[in-house]
Amino acid sequence: MLTLFFVEDLPKAVGEQYEFKNEDAQHAIRVLRTNVGDIFNLSDGRGAWSRVVVRTSEKKVLHVEVVESGFEEALSTSFTVIQAIPKGDRVKEAIELSTEGGADRIVMWKAARSIGKSDDKIEKLQVTAREASKQSRRFRIPAVVGVATTEDIIDEIARVDLALVFHESATAKLSQVINPAAKKIAIIIGPEGGLTDEEVDSFAAAGAKVVVMGRPVLRSAHAGLAALSALNTALSVW
Repeated sequence: MLTLFFVEDLPKAVGEQYEFKNEDAQHAIRVLRTNVGDIFNLSDGRGAWSRVVVRTSEKKVLHVEVVESGFEEALSTSFTVIQAIPKGDRVKEAIELSTEGGADRIVMWKAARSIGKSDDKIEKLQVTAREASKQSRRFRIPAVVGVATTEDIIDEIARVDLALVFHESATAKLSQVINPAAKKIAIIIGPEGGLTDEEVDSFAAAGAKVVVMGRPVLRSAHAGLAALSALNTALSVW
């Protein structure tokens, strides 16, 4: 699969000449050794993409020509991952994994037992989502928003067709509550210390389904990817 880079001023017309000269271009030149004749994809991160071929190469600039362009429509099923903020570098890992798993939107949530802080990191986490989108060849970069309160999450539940709270003490399985007609889905992932009874009760009262992910108890940062994988399969997205 072709390498993907993001640019703000995406060239779209076949035959159009373009100077690729941002930080990604320097990475392509210095690290990937991209040279004349190589082909890769550019995207605006909102679905539009162009396939380009390198015509000339300089120290910090690649001069490319558009050979094909298109637009990737959003899937009819959208996923919002509501992630209780993990501690340390695991917050970055959570963003990377949810992005690679197909999340359309990631909400950072300050749960009662959250140890980590992301109040001043949302912009950096958006960059993490951008980099993970390149890695997974996504033409649409998920939005990273927050930091949300528990009351905000209750509002999120009201805006989706199906909200799922994954909790190790739940008795219901995902397969028992899945709604094949659901198009807007929220996945609520608790912190390392677990959800409080009050949080679970509040979310359930707002209409969320409380389900168990399986016998293994996953790290908070990894649970979003596992949930996305299960839902994409159950809803025949994959």
